[in-house]
Amino acid sequence: MIVYGDLAEEVQHASGVRTSVPFRHWIGKVLYLVVLEGHRRGEPPLTALVVHRQDGRVGEGYKAVLEVSQEPPIVDDLERERHAAAARLACYQHFGAALPPTGGSPALAPALQERVSRSRPVIPAPRPSCPGCFVQLPLTGVCDSCG
Repeated sequence: MIVYGDLAEEVQHASGVRTSVPFRHWIGKVLYLVVLEGHRRGEPPLTALVVHRQDGRVGEGYKAVLEVSQEPPIVDDLERERHAAAARLACYQHFGAALPPTGGSPALAPALQERVSRSRPVIPAPRPSCPGCFVQLPLTGVCDSCG
C-alpha cells in the first residue's frame, strides 16, 4: 500500500512534472485514469492500494472502481474497505507479489484494522442454561428453580 501524499510525490518524480498545487486537488484525477486503464486491460484496481495516512482508508474516489466495473455503490464505510482489501489481494496476486503459501487473504490497512479492533465491543459468551427449564444459570451454576 501507499499513502496519497507519497504517491503524489512518486507521480511527480516519475513524470518530471512538478506542481505547487496540493495533491488533494489533482491526485483523484490521476487515479481515475488509472481506474479506467486498469479496467480496459482487465486488471484489478490499483487504486485500492492507495490509502489515507491518518486512518488507512481508501479515498472517496474509490467509488470510481465500483462505477467503472458496474457494481452497485457501497454505502457502508467498512464494507467499502473490505471491498478494497479484496481488490488489494487481487492486485498482489495478479502482479506477482510474494504471498504466503496459502495465497493470502484480504486485509484492511494496518491503521484501519487497529482502529476497527479497538472499537469492537467485547460481547461476553452467553452463560450456560439449565437443562431442565432452560433458564440461564446464575454464577453459582445451580439453577434456582430446579435446584
